Amino acid sequence: MNSTNLQVIEITEYQAKYFNKSDISEECGIVVGKKYKKEVDVDFPTPKTDDKWKLTAQGWVGYIPVNDEFALKINPKVPIKNLFGMLEYAYSLKSFKFLDGLVNCESVDDFYNKLAESLAEKIIERCRKGLYRSYIPKTEKLTYVRGRLNVQEIIKKPWDVKLQCTYQEHTADIIDNQILFWTLFHIGHSGYCYEKVSQIVRKAYHAMQGMVSLQPCTSKDCIERNYHRLNNDYYTLHQLCRFFLDNSIPSHEHGKNTSLPFLVNMAKLYEMFVAEWLRENLPPEDLKLKTQERIIIDKNIYFQTDLIIYDSQTLTPKYILDTKYKNPENMSKDDLAQVVAYAVSKHCPEAVLVYPTELNNSFNQYIGNIKVRSLTFSLDDNLEDGGKAFLKQLFD
Repeated sequence: MNSTNLQVIEITEYQAKYFNKSDISEECGIVVGKKYKKEVDVDFPTPKTDDKWKLTAQGWVGYIPVNDEFALKINPKVPIKNLFGMLEYAYSLKSFKFLDGLVNCESVDDFYNKLAESLAEKIIERCRKGLYRSYIPKTEKLTYVRGRLNVQEIIKKPWDVKLQCTYQEHTADIIDNQILFWTLFHIGHSGYCYEKVSQIVRKAYHAMQGMVSLQPCTSKDCIERNYHRLNNDYYTLHQLCRFFLDNSIPSHEHGKNTSLPFLVNMAKLYEMFVAEWLRENLPPEDLKLKTQERIIIDKNIYFQTDLIIYDSQTLTPKYILDTKYKNPENMSKDDLAQVVAYAVSKHCPEAVLVYPTELNNSFNQYIGNIKVRSLTFSLDDNLEDGGKAFLKQLFD
């Protein structure tokens, strides 16, 4: 994965770590401090830091290749097995079965490589069966008749020996396969794969090469695609591609040899995980979940809520939930004001702030007519047990 000359330093999300002044060059510190200030808080060596570097990850997990000689790895505070578990729910991958063999995954490196290997092997398997093909319209000048002739064009240019034809081509070079091909390209240039995994990724890439063109795709291209009997298995592949494309960001440098940063926004992943876990586990006859609902306040003014649980019979809101993937000791005033504002604007009787760890002082009080609570959906141990305990607290 890493060259012998590459220095990799490791930190853990929401934990400050100090490094000697000689461990990090000023140039690398400036790059991380400027280009990745959302992901890592950088304090330069000063008397305040005892003339050391102080790095604190801000809720992101992954790998930042700063240059050919220096990289930063951010480890999760949750167990790696629970990172996989969150991913299963958040990206609807429960049927993928990549948790088999998870016992060997102990780091974020293993996490990335396990996913990359699983995706590449599934793509190779699909290539053996044959890539899904579809008909796409094509207009081309040919020396023979194919499909429908463009008679008007022929009349305009009778001297042109080539005939303009419009026809349907049965091809594998369609967006369904371009998503897979682009993701393999991304993974191959990540600089984050073990040698064994790199070989499998290259094999999958070469299996598609020549049949599919390399077209830039985004994670949005993976959402709400049309699946049917002939391409049902593409759903899972696209969800995995969505994860990689969601979390691989453009490099701060240019050049074909530059590795791509891989960074998971743990706050977003936690929100998606809690939403999908509730969607699967709420009693459907009683309750209905809506995510990312907008509450319009005025023209160009609105709130964007994380989760709202409705009474499925009356369609009135029962709970507004706001996930907070932080490491706080107590509820912040800003969090409290935010969730109360959501509840007031939605006429919801109860607002809940959801944290991955228990606060020192849990909150359970009425603010006006709104009951506000802090609850825990724990990521420390078994996720299913954490979810059941959360539901019990919610309904109690």
